Amino acid sequence: MLTPSSPSAPSDDLGYQTKQEHFHVDGVDDLVIRSLLDKQQFHDPLGLALHLGISSATWPLFGLLWPSGSRLAERMALRPVNPQERILEIGCGLALSSLVGHRRGARMTASDCHPETAGFLLENLRLNGLNPMDYRHGQWGSQPVIQNSDIALTGQFNLIVGSDILYERDEQGTLAHFIDHHATPEAEVWVVDPNRGNRSHFNRHMAALGFALHEVLLDRPAIQADADHLGQAAYKGRMLTYTRH
Repeated sequence: MLTPSSPSAPSDDLGYQTKQEHFHVDGVDDLVIRSLLDKQQFHDPLGLALHLGISSATWPLFGLLWPSGSRLAERMALRPVNPQERILEIGCGLALSSLVGHRRGARMTASDCHPETAGFLLENLRLNGLNPMDYRHGQWGSQPVIQNSDIALTGQFNLIVGSDILYERDEQGTLAHFIDHHATPEAEVWVVDPNRGNRSHFNRHMAALGFALHEVLLDRPAIQADADHLGQAAYKGRMLTYTRH
């Protein structure tokens, strides 16, 4: 549930506008999230995003809170914390699920390919009084590899999570192989998918890599706002859980 606050004033230093919102997930203290003001923001003076295959149209998408990300955060809030378990969020954007897990004491690593993601994560950790959290550059597909190897994603994880990451047809299975590369031999993968058309391709590639699928519908109707409660938009999507033993 989002409780918007007033957007910030334009910043000449940043080159884009931001806002702060309070986000509530059952079972976790409310989070303060700094995000982009809207989808019209763009700032890539050095061409860093363009070099990584991020166009001006897709540049702002990392910096917004999306419904599928909220559903993933809700599930993360319910998972029992095992301090020995390593959890990776891929395509994290504002890393809401990582922040929820981190606040609960889970061993989180957030990853994305956008050059602004790390800065937003650092600020959201500060706004919530949270300790530092591991962030890595994680990118699948044919885009150029980041030059700074110090922040490149390495290692394997017991749980890998992502929301709305099936946005490309991906007949070659680059995303599934990226996940496989970073998954332990016995691993679990969560993907919240808002019913995009590329799910069947991804399922086949994951099955070929030894992952069994369990699928749950996440559909819920819209709720009208009243004097005591904020409204809630309708949502249609699926929780895809892949396990490999």
